[in-house]
Amino acid sequence: MSRKKELMIPKATAKRLPIYYRYVRTLEEEGVQKFSSADLSAAVHVDSATIRRDFSYFGELGKRGYGYDVHHILCFFSEILNEDRLMNVAVVGIGNLGSAILNFKFQNTKNIRVSCAFDIREDLVGRIIDGVPVYDMKDLKQQIHRQNIEIAVLTIPEEQAQEAADALVDAGVKGILNFTPQHLSVPKGVQVQNIDLTTELQTLIYFVKANEANE
Repeated sequence: MSRKKELMIPKATAKRLPIYYRYVRTLEEEGVQKFSSADLSAAVHVDSATIRRDFSYFGELGKRGYGYDVHHILCFFSEILNEDRLMNVAVVGIGNLGSAILNFKFQNTKNIRVSCAFDIREDLVGRIIDGVPVYDMKDLKQQIHRQNIEIAVLTIPEEQAQEAADALVDAGVKGILNFTPQHLSVPKGVQVQNIDLTTELQTLIYFVKANEANE
C-alpha cells in the first residue's frame, strides 16, 4: 500500500484499526479461521456498517458469503500497523503520568518500546526507572538521533509543552502523543495526537448523566 493511500484513511478509522487487529490476533490464537463483520461488531462494540466501511478503504478484504480470512486479515493489519518494525518511543516528563507510562509494558503490541525518558529534575536524571534510562532535557537532541526515535510522549506542565515540542521536532521526531492541554504548533509532516484527560472525563460524565436522565 502506498503512503498516499494511508493518508486518505479517516482519522476515526485509523483509531479503530488497532482494536480490530487485537481481536483478529485473538482469533488466530484460538485457532479460528474466519469471521464476519457481525462477529467483529459484537466483540469490539462497533456497528457492522462502520466496520465494513473501514475495511472498504483497503479494497476487497473479505468474500461475500464467506466473511474474512483470519490469517489474511492478520497479515494485512500487521503490515498496516508496522508490527514488523520496532518503534522506539521517548517519554518527556517523568511526573506521575510519565512514570505510569514508563511502567506500562505495552503487552498488546510487539512494535512499541519506550527506550528513553527526559526530565529536568536532578533527582531523576541519570536513573533507570522501570528499565528506562532518564536523560537531561539538554541531551534530548543527541539521544533522539542516537536511538532513532520517531515518536515522543509529552507529559510535562502545559506552559512548557510548546518549547518541548519545538525541541522534539528539531531533533527529528515525527509524532507526538500530547497529554497536555496545550495546543501544539508543529510543522507539516509532524503528527500530534492530543489526549486531554479532563475533557475525556467531562465528556464521560455528560454521557453518564444523560443516560441516567433517560432511564
